[in-house]
Amino acid sequence: MAELLKGAPVAGAITRRNVQAVEELKSRGIEPTLAIIRLGEKPGDLSYEKGAMKRADKTGVKVKQFVFPEDMTEKSLISEIKKINADDSIHGVLMFRPLPAHIDEKAVCETLAPEKDMDGITSGSMAGVFMDTEIGYPPCTAEAVMEILDHYDVQLKGSKVTVFGRSLVIGKPVAMMLMKRHATITVCHSRTAIDDFRDAGHNADVVVSALGRAKMIGSEILGSGQTVIDVGINVDEEGNLCGDVNFDEVEPEAAAITPVPGGVGSVTTAVLMKHVIQAAGRAE
Repeated sequence: MAELLKGAPVAGAITRRNVQAVEELKSRGIEPTLAIIRLGEKPGDLSYEKGAMKRADKTGVKVKQFVFPEDMTEKSLISEIKKINADDSIHGVLMFRPLPAHIDEKAVCETLAPEKDMDGITSGSMAGVFMDTEIGYPPCTAEAVMEILDHYDVQLKGSKVTVFGRSLVIGKPVAMMLMKRHATITVCHSRTAIDDFRDAGHNADVVVSALGRAKMIGSEILGSGQTVIDVGINVDEEGNLCGDVNFDEVEPEAAAITPVPGGVGSVTTAVLMKHVIQAAGRAE
């Protein structure tokens, strides 16, 4: 039976460190503050916002909500972001995406100051991830993967890690973060030949799956004795939440595995608060 790498203990440990950091900042007159920008009332956005507000309350981070109608113009949204950039009382920004189709998302994201980008949506933040500089912050989910690996003392230096997925949200940044920890990285994606896909899965010490396809990664793709980090959040044919990994098939052969739900996703809001606190400290 595999060790279950639950997210709650990781989030709890991060939150305890965050609380101490907030208390220290407040003793110097600094109140870490997050702006949440949301257009419309998408259920997924509302759910994440609720979780972020709850985590902020536990941590001591102040939140300012900027809720706009879904038909807001691109020009108006950019204007609001510029105001937030100029507001020294706001240290970080979380903007829900995707934005409505009539808005040029890239243009809007690039308006945000990288130092206030808490979730890796600007090119400045991505440059920071790739160049290992303190410009912006990596996507919260990608960093949550690293937090889980560290919390459970998973060996990365010299390990072979296969990342399934190449998105800017998870696949690419997490591959760079793993490489900085001296792991040897293989990245597989939708155009990877199936034999190479299987070989990369079987030969890995650690697997990170971020494909967004329900239960795609099964026992025929993975080997045994591996650490499996499942970032996927999908809905199966029965309407239940599941990951990219076929848990029932893979768990008996794995050394350790994250559950879905209750794994990586439960760590992201704690990482978000960590970024806000770091931004507040840098802005001092």
